[in-house]
Amino acid sequence: MLVVLIRTIILFAAVVTVTRLMGKREIGQLQPAEFVIALMISELAAIPMQETGIPLVNGLLPIFMLLVLQATVSYVNLKSEKARALLSGKPNILIKHGQIDEAELFRLNYNINDLLEQLRTKNFPDISEVDYAILETNGDLSVLPKAQHRPVTVQDMNLPVADKGLPVALVLDGKVNANSLKLAGKNKEWLLNQLRNQGFPAEPERLFFVSCDANGKLFVQPKRGK
Repeated sequence: MLVVLIRTIILFAAVVTVTRLMGKREIGQLQPAEFVIALMISELAAIPMQETGIPLVNGLLPIFMLLVLQATVSYVNLKSEKARALLSGKPNILIKHGQIDEAELFRLNYNINDLLEQLRTKNFPDISEVDYAILETNGDLSVLPKAQHRPVTVQDMNLPVADKGLPVALVLDGKVNANSLKLAGKNKEWLLNQLRNQGFPAEPERLFFVSCDANGKLFVQPKRGK
């Protein structure tokens, strides 16, 4: 039993390490080659985990070999457009100038119901509002609405807008994040003074979340019951 537990921990650590080295894409964003490698890694880890008679190295070695293979495929995809098209495919235009390309749907084995479902998930239930719909290589559908159906932007209305920048989290669950304070160009004394001035507890342990935008404006949420 102890042997199984130790093997499981080792294999889990190996798979997590390999997955982290492969990148931060979600499952739905993986290219076909990457998805196949992810499936093979899970299968290779499961076999020596269940069968204690199989040497552990027989499971670890192929897993790390797949990591090398994935890195090679990623490098080839980066450097060669032809290889990228062969391994990952190309985006396919399903709707062009508001017209559905029936031949392309048939070629991709992509029926009209699938297309309508994807459009609804993108908040386009009315297909007459769509100018282009492009099926990306990861299976996601990109939708470009017709000009008259595009959302009005601040630029369209010629309104001045101040850039708030990227807010940073200064306090997380009662703990001050020193790196975030440094990134915001602030210090702990400034944070405590700002909290006092706004009527919040100056003890970070009583706060659940505090963030700061580029203008120094704080968002503060105390802990429940505090």
